[in-house]
Amino acid sequence: MIILLGIAWRLGVFQQLGSPAQVKETLVRLGPRGYVAFIVAYTVFQPFGFPGTVFIWAAPLIWPWPVAYALSMTGTMTASMVGFAFSRFIAREWVAPRIPARFRSYDEALARRAFATVVLLRFIFWMPPPLHAFFGLSRVRFWTHFWGSLVGYALPLFLVSFFGQKLLDWSKSAPSSVWIGVGVSAAVIAVSVWLVRRLRARAAMSASSPTAPHLE
Repeated sequence: MIILLGIAWRLGVFQQLGSPAQVKETLVRLGPRGYVAFIVAYTVFQPFGFPGTVFIWAAPLIWPWPVAYALSMTGTMTASMVGFAFSRFIAREWVAPRIPARFRSYDEALARRAFATVVLLRFIFWMPPPLHAFFGLSRVRFWTHFWGSLVGYALPLFLVSFFGQKLLDWSKSAPSSVWIGVGVSAAVIAVSVWLVRRLRARAAMSASSPTAPHLE
């Protein structure tokens, strides 16, 4: 990553990135080489913390949706495989303590229904680096992870690729009242989720606490 960043700086890539319109023009003008540049950047940076959603949402703004879908799927799959391999074969001991507890809770399901669990987690969470690491540290086989990830990514990436440009155009023309409504709805959902979790935690504590002795 450091070497690639140094090369990009020497070639003036960062100056071109300052203008989104110029980035689009450059990638389109490069043709197939622009495809390769997109996939390589996605593969190298996403497994180590750069948000993959930036690439996924940018692709349909640059290319027609079929091309954007193919590039997003290819980049997402290669990034997932790099994260998986890094955790399994290179930095297993360093990665293991950094897996979030919410992913560890799927260990048992992964042991019983590996393919279905991979599909479900990829469909819900997409491609966060901790999820790559979790699969790499698990007992799931490489090809089970590969095909499960492919199936899990298929629908979300299609929706973003097909509707991405349309959503951007709509967001530009939407009145402020719509955004206020979206913000209020998001806040209500967040508070509701928090309350449900609090109630479940209290119920679990009450169920696990010992019953007080009765005085006779």
